[in-house]
Formats: sequence, structure tokens, C-alpha cells
Amino acid sequence: MAACSVIFRLLFLLVILSASAVRVLSAGLGINYGQIANNLPSPSRVSVMLQSLNVSRLKLYDADPNVLLAFSNSNVEFIIGLGNEYLHDMTDPIKAQNWVQQHLQPHITQTKITCITVGNEVFMSNDTQLWSNLLPAMKMVYNTLVDLGLDKQVIVTSAHSFNIIGNSYPPSSGTFRQDLAEYIQAILNFHSQINSPFLINAYPFFAYKDNPDQVSLEYVLFQPNPGMIDPNTNLHYDNMLYAQVDAVYSAIKAMGHTDIEVMISETGWPSKGDPDEVGSTPENAALYHSNLLNRIQAKQGTPAKPSVPINIYVFALFNENLKQGPTSERNYGLFYPDGTPVYSSGLQGYLPGIVYYSSASTINACSIFSLVILVMSYLIIA
Repeated sequence: MAACSVIFRLLFLLVILSASAVRVLSAGLGINYGQIANNLPSPSRVSVMLQSLNVSRLKLYDADPNVLLAFSNSNVEFIIGLGNEYLHDMTDPIKAQNWVQQHLQPHITQTKITCITVGNEVFMSNDTQLWSNLLPAMKMVYNTLVDLGLDKQVIVTSAHSFNIIGNSYPPSSGTFRQDLAEYIQAILNFHSQINSPFLINAYPFFAYKDNPDQVSLEYVLFQPNPGMIDPNTNLHYDNMLYAQVDAVYSAIKAMGHTDIEVMISETGWPSKGDPDEVGSTPENAALYHSNLLNRIQAKQGTPAKPSVPINIYVFALFNENLKQGPTSERNYGLFYPDGTPVYSSGLQGYLPGIVYYSSASTINACSIFSLVILVMSYLIIA
């Protein structure tokens, strides 16, 4: 009875204070949930945290059953990943069916799995056999979904590095790399056939890091700046990410397709980096993400596709301390593993055991909501 009384009082406070609630940015927001770390919170705690953030879309790099189980009966939609190491096996119909039956089917009735990415940044590898296996693997996974009656529920695609673009300036002249043309053409034909999106990992940070004297920081951070005019279309671009997206659309059009959606499967900005990783600061990361989230909230489209809201998955949910490579690779997270924000991005929520609020000095409904679910989660666990 005491527990019920506490919950009732907290819910009553939530109703009373709802008028002062701060914004929780969620519209169109997806987040990459990477797990290359040894200090991350359990998936069940992450589930509570993300529901407090009102995030409705997550992208995994595998099909972790612990994560999928933790989010069962939630409203979160999942993209699950099938790693590059599986591509050869996925060209075999028996192995493809086994993977789907083991990793997808046990969860799909309770967890909203809407997409499978077959491979990640395959063309960043020098392994041409991997390149050749990509499309057959995508087709085999799709055919397996058809056979199991799941093709209308789960789409098949692959995520690519922006490195596959050979020319991106101006955006209207975007083209794919010539050495990849035959592979990309066939993949685009397949996307068009099954009506699935083309995924690109786009990081304006890399362009700025490599040429800080030539690339405007304001242009890559969505800050006020003169921007650039595409001389072929007279379209004005005030940020690099939109220019990159339209360059991909142009490259797809150059291969004969205008019916394929471009989705940003990764974009982000590191809060820390090595001395030669110019611009990797928490201040810049905060600006990049908060400005991007504002545009997602506004359902903006790019200059070439103004009526098509940008579809973006931010990278990443947490800092991942076991990632290889430069320091920046371990510092793309919006949150530390204890659930506290790395910087202010416009998102607020809580991880069970840690309650944190926005910078507003007054208590607000989101804070009370966090407290309500925090108490309820502990009561349920108890």
C-alpha cells in the first residue's frame, strides 16, 4: 500500500507540473547503440533510460538477444545488424534461414524489428570477395524473409561509408567511385526492386578535421554562415550534411534511380580526440548534435528534397572504451556509461540509479516523470 501511495503522489505531481515540461527531442530521432565496451549499463537499464528520452528508434550492429529481450513490448523500433563476417555464409540459403530463425524470429513478435542491415561499410575493406558477397547475401536474407512471410514487416539494406562517393561537389554532380560502379549499380537495382532505403554513414567532422583551413566550422556545425550555392541548381546549402545527402541522391540518380530513399545510418561528432583530430571538443559536439536535433524536430528536408524529412541515426548512445583507432573513436557518445550526458545536446532522461535533469533551475514534468519511472522500476525489480 505504501508503494502505491508513493506512485500515486508522484503521478499527481506529474499532472500538476506538466505545463512546465521541457522539450524532449524525439521526432525522427534514431540512435546507434554500439556495445564495444566493458563498462556499459545492462540493456534493461538502457531500455528504461531510452523510454524516458522518448527515443523511438535504435540501430544495433548485431542482433544481441539481451537487448532485443530488454526492449520487448516497448515502442522502440530496431534495425539489427548482420556483420561483415557473416556475408559469405549468408550466400548459402540454409545458413541464411538459420540466422533469421535464430536471431530474428524469436523476438519479432514482441520487439519491433523493422530492418536488417546486411554488412557495414563493406567497401571500406580491400577484400573484393567481400564486395562480391554483399549483394548475394542481401538477396538471400530477403528471400528468406519472403519464405517466412516477414518481408512486409522487415526490410533489407546495407550501410555504406560516405567514402563510396567519388565526387560530392557540387551536390548536383554527385557520383559514386568508378571502381565501385558495377557493385553499386546492382545494389541500387535491388533496392529499387524491394523498395528499401540506401544507408549512408556521413560525418562532416572528417571533412573539417582533414581541411580545417578550407572548411568552415560554422558550415559543418549548422551554425549561421553564408553557405554555398550549387551552380547547377542554384540551391543554397547552409550545412555540409545536407550537401552530402543530396550528393548521394545525385549519384543514385546518375545510375538511373529516383525512387530510392537516402537515410543517414550514422552521423556524429566526437567530444574528444588526438591532437591532430582538429575540432574534436565537447563544445563542438554539443553544437553539432543540438543543432541537428533541432532540424530533425522541425522535420526538415534537404534543399533538393525539401518535402522529405531527413531520416537520421545519430552515432552514438554511449562512449565505447574498447573501440580501436584514434581517441575520437572512443568519444562519440551522447552519454557516459553511467548515464550522465557527455555534453548538453538537448536530450534528457535518466538511467535507473542516476537521475539527472536539464540545466533549467526549476523542477519540471520530465524530471518528475523520470522520478516516477525510476521508483516504479525499482518497485518492479524488488
